[in-house]
Amino acid sequence: MRIVFMGTPDFAVPTLDALVAAGHDVVATYSQPPRPGGRRGRELVASPVQRRAEVLGIAMRTPVSLRTAEAQAEFAGWNADVAVVAAYGLILPRAVLDAPVHGCLNVHGSLLPRW
Repeated sequence: MRIVFMGTPDFAVPTLDALVAAGHDVVATYSQPPRPGGRRGRELVASPVQRRAEVLGIAMRTPVSLRTAEAQAEFAGWNADVAVVAAYGLILPRAVLDAPVHGCLNVHGSLLPRW
């Protein structure tokens, strides 16, 4: 199955690892852009998901927004069967939600409210 994975913090890394271990074709990973960190906040620090994707050799994207036509076209261009989202940090526009053949699956770390 062709999967686009979207996540940012440490919480999301085991989900990415499980998808790869299960033999799925993770064609791309999306994460929040690197943030200032390190001593005095002068270094840009990649997210845990970005660092893991780079180790695994998976294509990595760190867009500031997915609302632009260019970002949405690139996302659709992965021709994913499904997108798996785990603590990504951006609201996904309808064009992104509709791009994967079977839609998007959100992995959430706690129970969601009933309404």
